[in-house]
Amino acid sequence: MNPLQLNLLAHTWWRFTNKKQYRLYKQQMYQEKIDKFLTENKVLTFEEIKQLADNTGKLNFLHTGNAGDIIYALPVIKKLHELVDVPLNLILKLNEPLRLAKGMTHPLNNVMLNTATANFLKPLLVAQPYISSYDIFTNQVIDINLSLFRKAGIRQDRGNIARWNFYTTGITANLSEKWLFVDADKNYSDTIVVARSQRYNNPVIDYSFLNNYSNTAFIGVKSEYEAMKKLVPNIRWVQVADFLEMARIIAGAKFFIGNQSFPFSIAEALKVPRILEAYHAAPNVVVEGADGYDFYFQNHFESVVKQLNSRQ
Repeated sequence: MNPLQLNLLAHTWWRFTNKKQYRLYKQQMYQEKIDKFLTENKVLTFEEIKQLADNTGKLNFLHTGNAGDIIYALPVIKKLHELVDVPLNLILKLNEPLRLAKGMTHPLNNVMLNTATANFLKPLLVAQPYISSYDIFTNQVIDINLSLFRKAGIRQDRGNIARWNFYTTGITANLSEKWLFVDADKNYSDTIVVARSQRYNNPVIDYSFLNNYSNTAFIGVKSEYEAMKKLVPNIRWVQVADFLEMARIIAGAKFFIGNQSFPFSIAEALKVPRILEAYHAAPNVVVEGADGYDFYFQNHFESVVKQLNSRQ
């Protein structure tokens, strides 16, 4: 038996027979992970970021993650736009491997971001006043890695996705304020816009009561729409040309309903009236600011929909 196998055996034994030793073991493993992370990566302070901006006359931000994580990383860029007077450039790296929990699926299968999704994102990102330029990674010099949280020992199945980059940049933004800016599509002013991915579904929630509302529209991929249509036959499917169009629809909607997937990140960033289906097994999306609601139980879901729909 090799040392790794022995270590695993001891770890499993302590877990059930010696809780104190098990806690010490877990703390030691965490300390070793963080020591390795800090040896291999530079965690900047704001003072260091500002000095870097002054020296280079710009800041290049890299993100290697999926579309939702990119939206939740934008508050850091927006805050730095307020603090430093240099161009802020967002660079996305494609085709990073995606690890899914057993039984989970994702529209992009085994990568976090592909060319098609990056192209869908581009119009929305370049429309933001605090982003100077948008590009795909081709070995550009990177100043701030907005995916560093994935290596930093931060639990990604809980907490708040929008805060993860605060911990690796030292930059704290006000998440109750909007950080996406688009022109609302007024054609949806009397429409309840819905999105629900096939991941992060609360198993005790039933959307079929939305059949009582005639003004519903679904945004998302075909398989997600077909799953929703089985529950809400009268819901219509809106196919968008890109994520700027999606954001404009969400901004113009009467209100938005979504689970912990990409469209909700847009609704949260826009601070529109929004309802989140919270996922008990990975509660890592937090609603902050006015007009935000979340739920775990059916009666609360139906009650909030009724309240928002009755607004003039």
